[in-house]
Amino acid sequence: MPASSRAPRPVGFRRLPALHRAVRGLVPLLAGALLAAGCGSGTGTGGDSAAPDPAAGYPRTVRDCGREVEVAAPPQRAVSLNQGTTEILLSLGLADRMAGTATWTDPVMKGLEKANEGVPRLADDMPSFETVLDADPDFVAASFASTLGTGGVATPEQFGELGVPAYLSPSDCVGKDNSGDGDGVRSEPFTMDTVYREVRDLARLFDVEERGEKLVADLKARVKKATSGVDASDVTLMYWFANSTSPYMGGCCGAPGVMTRAVGGKNAMDDTHDEWPQVGWETVADRDPDVLVLGDLTRRSQTAETAAKKIEFLESDPVTRNMTAVREKRYVLLSGQAMNPTIRTVEGVEQVAAALREYGLTR
Repeated sequence: MPASSRAPRPVGFRRLPALHRAVRGLVPLLAGALLAAGCGSGTGTGGDSAAPDPAAGYPRTVRDCGREVEVAAPPQRAVSLNQGTTEILLSLGLADRMAGTATWTDPVMKGLEKANEGVPRLADDMPSFETVLDADPDFVAASFASTLGTGGVATPEQFGELGVPAYLSPSDCVGKDNSGDGDGVRSEPFTMDTVYREVRDLARLFDVEERGEKLVADLKARVKKATSGVDASDVTLMYWFANSTSPYMGGCCGAPGVMTRAVGGKNAMDDTHDEWPQVGWETVADRDPDVLVLGDLTRRSQTAETAAKKIEFLESDPVTRNMTAVREKRYVLLSGQAMNPTIRTVEGVEQVAAALREYGLTR
């Protein structure tokens, strides 16, 4: 997701939530010890009816962005710092185990509205470290290193010092370098397999593996159905996320790359490995794509966030109004989340494929 103009939040520490978690953590251990003592005495009325250990099979560990993330028991108060991870957790049926969400670009994914209503929204944009800690989380997840990392809410290590495991989407670190000032550079193309890995990681940590496998199977089936018989090998596409002054256009290898490869087309910006390079309108006009894929965002941190504002600009600006896609009004409107490496990238594949069919650009 292209960087916004927000200034980094100050980072500080609070010890009180960690103390609360430590006390809570002692309760099941003491209860387990008392239960074991009772069973050992042989005086119980139902020796085989004792409740199973709620943390059976734990601790569990997953390898994440070069770190080990371990949970001692299934998280009960998770906080998701980005919409992408929020929608995965909601899709896994974990709304009742979420203590908060933050950093939204769009309305929640269709079908998840009711589940999302019951989860506190800590902030529409990036929350402060204090705000997150006030939710007393026992697990934190994020889609982007810009949120869970230096300059963001806090680093995974800072959460770890308070006893809170922190998970970063592998989509933002596998084959990607986030050390620069932009939105990262990809040395390897992003694929949906990385998203499927994230789904499985979270499902494992929360002890809902069957739900995870079902979600992955559903996503794969949707991609297969959407792209069946689609051949757009003669079509060039360009992906505009936001900003009318210096537009963020999708580079070769992020979520736009997944959509383009899925339909067999060509990304007009495939000569850059930057995730969302900012380019001039002369460059955009010179490349003259057949189709423009436009982010239709509800956030308000950049100019031209909505698709309507983007189209208004494209059709009035003297540099862009004579482009092929603009003259032919070949637009595909996507949510910001569909243009990010998330489960909604599948939604993007579906909508791009459907639009190409509608415009008669497939063979």
